[in-house]
Amino acid sequence: MSGADQLRDTRASYDVIADAYAERFRDEPVGNPWDRAVLTGFADLVRAAGNGPVADVGCGPGRVTGYLHGLGLDAFGIDLSPRMVEIARRAHPELRFEVGAMPDLELPDASLGGVVAWYSTIHVPDDLLPATFAGFRRALMPGGHLVVAFQIGDEPLHLTEGLGHPISLEFRRRRPERVAELLADAGLEVHVRVEREPEILAGHRERTPQAYLVARRPTD
Repeated sequence: MSGADQLRDTRASYDVIADAYAERFRDEPVGNPWDRAVLTGFADLVRAAGNGPVADVGCGPGRVTGYLHGLGLDAFGIDLSPRMVEIARRAHPELRFEVGAMPDLELPDASLGGVVAWYSTIHVPDDLLPATFAGFRRALMPGGHLVVAFQIGDEPLHLTEGLGHPISLEFRRRRPERVAELLADAGLEVHVRVEREPEILAGHRERTPQAYLVARRPTD
């Protein structure tokens, strides 16, 4: 299956489950203390570098976008799923949300103080990940920061059912060292790397360890 076909399936799957997904996580804006710690640290870095706009790429119903806004960032969201964007706009009418594909972001060069890819690159096919990271670097201002969160592993997980709906959704688990290598190839300097073991969140045990990488576009 081509990368374009996989992105099509991802969009269709999230359109189908968007309402159920938003309802399930409605009372859990960012419920994990480790997530909150990483995002708070990221917000501090963005402010220290000049506090430019922050794109939450793969924003879903806008939970993380809203959290970043609450931390004082000029945050907006982009998602592949039009239905997710509709829900995000309704939940956060004060914020901006757009439909867009991660491997081909239509953002001006050097326009962002930060990029957040919070469990969203997990749906990007391997062959499109280098271009995705290159796009992040292009959109970041010199000195701007990127944070990427993802599941650790070697084998992808393919789901044909989610939240009571038939779907076709691929979750790509990756090794932190490989993701860091791809970020470096794109011209981004990784300076924070956090790994943690699976936890029970919202009544469900995570399947894999989790990773957070923070990278920076060099200033020179």
